[in-house]
Amino acid sequence: MSQQSPQPRPRLDVRGAVDLSALARPATPPPGAPGGLPVATSWVRDVDQSTFGDVVQASTQHPVVVALWASWSEVSQQVVADLAALADEDGGRWLLARVDAEANPQVAAAFQAQSVPTVVAVLAGQPLPLFQGAYPREQVRAVLDQLLAAAEANGITGRVAPADATAAPQPEPEPALPPLHQAAYDAIERDDLPAARQAYEQALRENPRDDLARAGLAQVGLMERTAGLDLRTVREAAAADPADVDAQLAVADLDVYGGAVEDAFARLVDVVRRTRGDERERVRQRLVELFEVVGPEDPRVAAARRALASALY
Repeated sequence: MSQQSPQPRPRLDVRGAVDLSALARPATPPPGAPGGLPVATSWVRDVDQSTFGDVVQASTQHPVVVALWASWSEVSQQVVADLAALADEDGGRWLLARVDAEANPQVAAAFQAQSVPTVVAVLAGQPLPLFQGAYPREQVRAVLDQLLAAAEANGITGRVAPADATAAPQPEPEPALPPLHQAAYDAIERDDLPAARQAYEQALRENPRDDLARAGLAQVGLMERTAGLDLRTVREAAAADPADVDAQLAVADLDVYGGAVEDAFARLVDVVRRTRGDERERVRQRLVELFEVVGPEDPRVAAARRALASALY
């Protein structure tokens, strides 16, 4: 199959163990709503973790093309729209399964997706990587033709059964965000992190018990600190000088951002053990802030809190 080189990592990668986007933006708009995908057709289905096994099973009868997308990525939405149009053209020779990568990180992880869009075919239960990133529609057509030829060679020539669109349940409308949270979300969407910070800080001044605002503020801080950092360069600096507290903090930030939560916590707990005075307090405060990003109910946070207490006392 034709495969394009992977595209640069998206601005907010959620394929790790921490879904930062849950704090930054409201739920993905439902199909047909502004900001969402077009309504599904007979040849286009929206799939989540609970229904993914059904499309894998269906791949024994006809090809399935899985498109991982995200609501913040216009490129992924365009690729999915092109695929939907081509699926309609082919009239049931293959099924397009749209997967919101942010809402279904387990499915994204199963395909080892590093960015959106990622497009993978499934034939007889076996994944076949097709392409990642932006892809011209005429090249997508050529890739699909190769897929259909491979399916025919393997005796997979069934047709997709038309779906009864009227039977699909209608999703409940998402509740509106509080004004300051909406302002923070809008600011993050336009990459204005100082405005997002200001909105969350104002929300906390008005309600010091606003846990969502506190978590959002911690996330904004993480996004500000990791902007422009190169993971390899930062790791090399931290390995070259274990006493460089700034380098250790930067690696921990990037690890949490990328999902390596336990590694980040273990690194900073170890730094706490090796430092004293103001530096130790700075590391402790960063750990507490990262606990807010991950979430106080996460078992990894509870374990890290116990390790931190042991390191301090």
